[in-house]
Formats: sequence, C-alpha cells, structure tokens
Amino acid sequence: MAVWIQAQQLQGDALHQMQSLYGQHFPIEVRHYLSQWIEGQLWDAIDLENPQEEFKAKRLLDSLIQELQKKAEHQVGEDGFLLKIKLGHYASQLKSTYDRCPLELVRCIKHILYTEQRLVREANNSSSPLGGMIDSMSQKYQQINQAFEELRILTQDTENDLRKLQHNQEYFIIQYQESLRIQAQLTSLATLPPADRQLREPSLLSKRATVEAWLTREANTLQKYRLGLAEKHQKTLALLRKQQTVILDDELIQWKRRQQLAGNGGPPEGGLDILQSWCEKLAETIWQNRQQIRRAEHLRQQLPIPGPIEELLNDLNSTITDIISTLVTSTFIIEKQPPQVLKTQTKFAATVRLLVGGKLNVHMNPPQVKATIISEQQAKALLKNENTRNDSSGEILNNNCVMEYHQTTGTLSAHFRNMSLKRIKRSDRRGAESVTEEKFTILFESQFSVGGNELVFQVKTLSLPVVVIVHGSQDNNATATVLWDNAFAEPGRVPFIVPDKVLWPQLCDALNMKYRAEVQSNRGLSEENLVFLAQKAFSSSSSNPEDYRSMTMTWSQFNRESLPGRNFTFWQWFDGVMELTKKHLKPHWNDGAILGFVNKQQAQDMLMSKPNGTFLLRFSDSEIGGITIAWVAENPNKAGERMVWNLMPYTTKDFSIRSLSDRISDLNHLLFLYPDRPKDEVFSKYYTPPLCKTLILVFVIMFATPNPDPAANPTYMDHAASPAVSHPSNYGIYPAMSDSMLDNDGDFDLDDTMDVARHVEELLRRPMDGQWSGQQS
Repeated sequence: MAVWIQAQQLQGDALHQMQSLYGQHFPIEVRHYLSQWIEGQLWDAIDLENPQEEFKAKRLLDSLIQELQKKAEHQVGEDGFLLKIKLGHYASQLKSTYDRCPLELVRCIKHILYTEQRLVREANNSSSPLGGMIDSMSQKYQQINQAFEELRILTQDTENDLRKLQHNQEYFIIQYQESLRIQAQLTSLATLPPADRQLREPSLLSKRATVEAWLTREANTLQKYRLGLAEKHQKTLALLRKQQTVILDDELIQWKRRQQLAGNGGPPEGGLDILQSWCEKLAETIWQNRQQIRRAEHLRQQLPIPGPIEELLNDLNSTITDIISTLVTSTFIIEKQPPQVLKTQTKFAATVRLLVGGKLNVHMNPPQVKATIISEQQAKALLKNENTRNDSSGEILNNNCVMEYHQTTGTLSAHFRNMSLKRIKRSDRRGAESVTEEKFTILFESQFSVGGNELVFQVKTLSLPVVVIVHGSQDNNATATVLWDNAFAEPGRVPFIVPDKVLWPQLCDALNMKYRAEVQSNRGLSEENLVFLAQKAFSSSSSNPEDYRSMTMTWSQFNRESLPGRNFTFWQWFDGVMELTKKHLKPHWNDGAILGFVNKQQAQDMLMSKPNGTFLLRFSDSEIGGITIAWVAENPNKAGERMVWNLMPYTTKDFSIRSLSDRISDLNHLLFLYPDRPKDEVFSKYYTPPLCKTLILVFVIMFATPNPDPAANPTYMDHAASPAVSHPSNYGIYPAMSDSMLDNDGDFDLDDTMDVARHVEELLRRPMDGQWSGQQS
C-alpha cells in the first residue's frame, strides 16, 4: 500500500507530526496530488553531499513542476478552477524556492518520506494483532515519551508557581512601600503640635503594626514559596538528568556503536531524526528551566530574604549549566565518518552535526569546524584534558568548514567534501607493530555561544580510528586493524584499546558480517564454512563446531603470524577470498554453486562417491584469492582406477580475461556440479553468447610427467593431460590426437575438446605463426 494512503490514516500525535512536515517549503497539497509520482522517484539515489549530483536534483525539480502543471491543467469545473489556480501557484513557488538549490528539495522530500514511513511503521506495530508483544525498542521509546510528558507538566507547574511567586512578591513590595510611607508619616509627626500628634499617632501606629505583621507573615510565605519552587526545580532537574542519560548514554551511544559496526558491514546505523527530536526536546526543556531559575534568582536579588535559598539557587544554576553543557558537547557528533583506511594524497569526506543547533539558534551565527589528524597517544591526552593545543600528527588540506542550517530538515551540519591528507607523522612503533596497526583519529572541534553569548561552548569529537596508508598494497592489513577495532571495541574505552584475543564465535560474527557486506549477499557463512575457517585458523582437524566454542584467537594469529607452511596470514587468505568473490564470483556464490570453504582432502572424499565428471569449486589453500575446480575422473595411468583432479587456481587476473562460467563451459569433461546438478542448468545463464561460429585451430602443449603414481604428483591440470582427451599410453610432450578430437573434415574441433587453463591462454596470446610453424609441419 502506498505510504501516503497509510499516512492519511494516522491519528493523534502521529497525525500532528505528519502534518508538521509540510508548510510553505513543501505544501501538503503537492504531496497529496502527486503522491504516486513522488513515491516512484529514486530520491535515495542522489548523494546530497556530492555537488555534482545537482543536475539530477534539478531534473527531478523540473519533472515535479511539470507534473504539477499537468495536474493543474486537468482540473475542470467550479472546484477544479480554484484547485487549478492553487496548483499553478505551488509550481511557481517551488521553482522559485529550489531553482538555485535543487539538492535542498531532494533533502526535504527524503526527510518527509522517511518520517512518514517511520510514523506509519510505528502505527502499524501498535495496532498489529501482535501489539501485546511490543518489542523492547518500542517500549523504550514509549518510556522516553512518557518522561518528556512528565517533564512538560513539571515545567509548566514550576512556571505557574514562579508567576504566582512573582505576583506575591510584587504585592509584598507594594505593602513594604506602604510601611515605609507610614513610617515617614510617623516621623513627620514630630514637626506637628502635640495635640495634632496625639490625634493622628495612634492610628498610624496601629496601621504600622498591622502592615508589619502582614509583612512578617508574607515574608515567611514568600520564603516557603521560594524553597518549594527550588525543590520542584531539583525534582525536574533530577528527571532531566535521568532522561538525558537515557538518550545520550544509551540511545546515542548505541547509535554510535551501530555506526561503528556498519564500518564492518553491519546494518546501517539509521537516521538521526528521532535522536535529534529527543535532544531538541531536552534542550527546550533545559532552557525553559534555566530561564525559570534565572528569574527566581532575579526575584531573590530584588527582595533578599535571609535563608538557604541563595545557596539552593546557586546549586540549581550550576546543575542546569552542567546539564546543558553535557547535552551540547555530547550532541556534536560525526554523522558521516571519514574512511577508516585513509590513503595519503587522496580526497575524502566527512560530515559533523550538532543535534541541538537549530533549537538553540546556533545557526544565527554559524560556527566554523576544524578537522585535525591526531595520534592514539594525543587522543588519550585529549580525553584526560591534558594540554594538546596545536598538536597534530599530519596535515589535512581543506580542513575548515562552516556549519550550515537546513531549514527543511532543521539540521545544523558541516560537510567536509574535499579533505585530503597531505602528510602523516608516525610515532615510534611498539614491538612487532607494523605501520598498518598504528591508529589515528580525526579530531573535529568548534566553538560557539548560545543565549546571546550567555554560554560559550568549545566542542570536540573524535572519529572512529583510522589507519593511514601510502600505497594500495597496505590496504589489506589496514582493513584487518579496522575490522578488529570496530568489532571488539568497548564503549567508553581509552583510545584505542581493544582486547588482544577474542572468543572464536565472536570473531565468526565479525567475519560473517564483513563477508556478507563485501560480497553483497544474503548468503553468509554457514556453520560448515566457519568450521573450515576454524580448522585453518587453529590447524585443527576436528569437524565438530562445539570444539571451537571456547577457543580464543589472538590478534597475532589473526594477522601477524603466517599460517603453517604458508607465507600469508589467516586474514590475508580470508580477505583474498572476499575480494575474488566480490569482483568475479558473486552471482555463483549467491546461487550456491560455490562450496568454497572446502579443503583438498574433503573435496576428494566428497567427489569419489560421485559419477565421473562431477566437480566442485573450492577456494585455494595455497594461493591468496584463488579458486580451483576439483572433479572426479578416470586415472589415465591406471585403467579402472578413478582419481580427483584439481586445476591450478584461477585468480582475478584470469577472470579478467574469461569468466568462471565460460571456463566451466569450455571444460567438456565437467558434467555435474556437486552433488548432481547438470552444469548447464547452473551456469548457462551466465555463458557469454557466441557472436559468430568460429573455428579455431589450436595445438596445446601439455606438460606432464610419466610417473604412474598420481599421489606423487600434484593433480593440477596445468601439469597433466586432461583425462577427457588423453590416454595413459600416449604420455609425452604432446598428447596424442585421437579421432574423437577431429571433426568430419579432420580439423581440430574446439567445441568438443577445448581444455582451458591459464597456461593455455598464455600460449594462445603469443604470436601464432612464429611459435607454431615448426610444430605444425
């Protein structure tokens, strides 16, 4: 069902929230009459941070105006006439508003659609038959909203009390002035004759006594009012601090954790709209209470009455200032993190945002934000409030940016679009630490005032750890450092401490998350895949997953120490598999055609029970980023005996020449994908269609050794004749050409006999005439 249809069914506060999305910047009538068109456009395909996307936004703006004009032209009748005028006016208004900044229109509509979807989703959850099983998130949101309602009531209550106190104090001052007037009259009696004085004095003394008695009582009452108001403010501030703790220390920290895991391929951290709305409510409530406390202090100064109220008001003022300081400094966040593997001399971007900027009117004097790269040690010193002024570990170009206010979304943010790390200053490394294990961070800092310079804030925030590289060859190891940090960092840690070892199941979660994201697949790593990885990581032969549950893996095992008998680490091997799959094997992995995580012995055991021509695809154990084809066929050296053959691993280099599916198509002795699927059924949809029927004469040099024992030699097809096209008696430099390899005209039939492997392709790419002239004679 269309979002707009559901949005119109919202009720109560949700309906009010939806209606508040619209105004002169985007009239609700436009949303209504163009609902289908609006929801059918690819708004998310436009990157708002990329100015080069402006032409796409302009095209959408023009289309929107055309649709409005078209809708206006089709209006008929008396009612249609008025609507025609209104829609035409809106078309002109939108063109005037967004013609020079079409990206703002996209930002506005994306915000509207996102909010409507959220409101509809929340409404559907609450009215669902499963409404009794509201998830914990919905319950938490409900608790937060209830707390805000309680704060609103408390703040309104103290506002009423404050007005009452002010009224009573003003009346007290009037009566106090009256007492002074009476006293002045009594003093003036001294100048009168005794008879006149005796006549008027008793009445004035009586009045003075009455007024002074009233003033004494009223002074005590005012003091009680002041103390009562202060106690209510204490209660309000306690609830405010509690609510702020929930939002900043729970919800915002969880968002930051999701943002960190998203760096490992986890689900997107989600928008900040809900968090911003909560923070803005906090800011509004805090500011209202701060103003109330200041007014109470002004009343106290206007009419000092001895008592504890002065100290209470000082404590309240200190507390409210501390609360708002925490809110402002905590809501200066990085909305879009810089890349965590950062290459020098390469452009990169980041976005910082102040969640309460709009509510506190910070945008009235837009602050500037500065970005600096600092080391891990400098970050530690910064958090300890040690003097780190002007300390940096490198030079970033284009590292200053002014915060911009987007009125349609109410966001205040700074978009660093063209930063570049010009140089980096490295620190002395510890022990076996390599340059790709050294962590830096981007420090963003700014200064601004609120409340007419009443409060001045210096805000700072640190990016997630970044690893600086100078060459693409370092990317692999740098990614390992980032993966480990993102996966196992604990909230509130000292920068940038991570555990040196973790439980194997924890690492499995991180690897699976990364693999799914890199390969962009819903098919993650199965339990069998993870057992294979455990066997590789721990040099174990156990196939029982339970044996690895309590095992730990250290950072050194992960990416410092080479695997036994290899010159690469566990991570380097795994990363090679991801890269190969991402670039060349994604559709086959998604189809389930690649078993992948199977060792050579397992492949042999699986295939020997299957008919000849059955094959499987497994990742190479010996080569980073390689995949090999293993299949079962007759042993050409021993009649009646079968064996498993393995092709030399294919790599990215090979697949850039010819795809996996085409290579499998070329190998005619491959018949069934394990366990029993005909290969064409699995791979034919990926075959490259022939442009024309071409006959190619190919002579292939096959390198082989006459050793009859297959176990003594690697069964790589680059080193042995294919069992599909040769016979054991003809082993030599060239395989004998049987009649079955020739077509009716006696020519070489490529379709029937082509055995494609890397060595063959290298030969085919050489000049034919000079190489083969002597062999063809």
